[in-house]
Amino acid sequence: MSVAQNLAEPASAYKTDLYIDGAWRAGSGGKRFDVVDPSTGKLIATVADGTVEDAKAAVDAAAAAAAGWAATPPRKRAEILRKAFELMTGRAEEFAQLISLENGKALPDARGEVAYAAEFFRWFSEEAVRVIGEVSTAPSGANRIFVQYQPIGIAVLITPWNFPAAMATRKIAPALAAGCTCVLKPAAETPLTAFLMADVLEEAGVPKGVVNIVTTTDPGPVVDTMLNDPRVRKLSFTGSTKIGRLLLSGASKQVLSCSMELGGNAPFVVFDDADLEAALDGAMLAKMRNGGEACTAANRFYVQAGIYDAFVKGFADRMAALKVGPGYEEATQCGPVITPVALNKIDSLVQDAVSAGAKAIVGGQPLEREGFFYPPTVLTEVPASAKILQEEIFGPVAPVVKFTDESEAIEAANDTEYGLISYVYTKDLARGLRVSEKLEAGMIGLNRGIASDPAAPFGGVKQSGLGREGAHHGILEFLEAKYIAVTW
Repeated sequence: MSVAQNLAEPASAYKTDLYIDGAWRAGSGGKRFDVVDPSTGKLIATVADGTVEDAKAAVDAAAAAAAGWAATPPRKRAEILRKAFELMTGRAEEFAQLISLENGKALPDARGEVAYAAEFFRWFSEEAVRVIGEVSTAPSGANRIFVQYQPIGIAVLITPWNFPAAMATRKIAPALAAGCTCVLKPAAETPLTAFLMADVLEEAGVPKGVVNIVTTTDPGPVVDTMLNDPRVRKLSFTGSTKIGRLLLSGASKQVLSCSMELGGNAPFVVFDDADLEAALDGAMLAKMRNGGEACTAANRFYVQAGIYDAFVKGFADRMAALKVGPGYEEATQCGPVITPVALNKIDSLVQDAVSAGAKAIVGGQPLEREGFFYPPTVLTEVPASAKILQEEIFGPVAPVVKFTDESEAIEAANDTEYGLISYVYTKDLARGLRVSEKLEAGMIGLNRGIASDPAAPFGGVKQSGLGREGAHHGILEFLEAKYIAVTW
């Protein structure tokens, strides 16, 4: 179904109810909320607004399915996940069009997200059959140390709006591979992608109750209800550090295992000896993937004095040339931001920097057009005190700062409470590795503008999060190690 057809029939084009125990439900409160197209501000669909009672029903369903799913042979779980990968890949364009419609991202980005999202199903289908236990002899020789890994239990998965498919599969896939049942609470801005995924999972053979989806505009009580249920044993959250702190506090009451992928403030460091064109290519990827609305987006650009002028000119030219428009139009390279609130925040950060002495050499003002658009923007002469260097921008704005030596760059890059990812460009491998070791981040893009990979551990340090997603680490987040002392 095309975007045009979807817009013509918004009420009937999508699944819009809660998905609980393998069935679509209107929600106990009878209320609904609007999902709008950020490219126009117009209604796409109305979605069931879940309540505390719906949250309880979702946990009940997950609990009823838990024993059976945990006992399902790993090979069978793996084959279901592999089938989900194949189905999602087969419906890739449908997913991409829907993501562009409800999220606003440009179609090339949406297509990239779908491929990335589907890959988590394939990756964890392979990990499902590789949960290997351990046997060793105790140092005293008195007994054997036998360790096995078991599903941690019911998992509550909370995902953001910026990657509505990938953030869901990055959590659902390892949970199911490990033998856990789950309740997904997607962002209210982008629920339709999650509902489409429920169709895929059901067709792939996921039993009823194993995956449940509850949407809501009042997440506090709904999530608290689940976190305070003693049957729930895992919380996996992707979102802001502010909300992460609140969830950690709530999870402490039941001493839940928590995985947190939180905010970022990624530095992008370019040394004089960097390949200029490669650095510019990387800068565009790191900054403008998803229009800058990504926790991994380059937030601050630190460029050494010798290459600064050439980098700024090349970067400004590339940013100015981007085609801005509705995400679902093929020519679009930069779509809208997600909401008017996001638009206002981005502009306030830009205006604060400009008032402090920064210069907007490209962009710098919201676009006067239908929808929620901020143009690609490059700021120079940004003072260290500007809020834009301290806060996550989450938009298509790039502040560029000049530095002189390596130690200065490292100090500036680490001057943040966050530590998700950092980017470094240099032809000197020794310098690149030396700087990478000194940067306080969970991930480093060394001469690369994209580092995310389902086969690699994704996560941050400091206040950017706890735990890792992807790689073998991702499934371990949903497993408990059980030690059995035995003598034979």
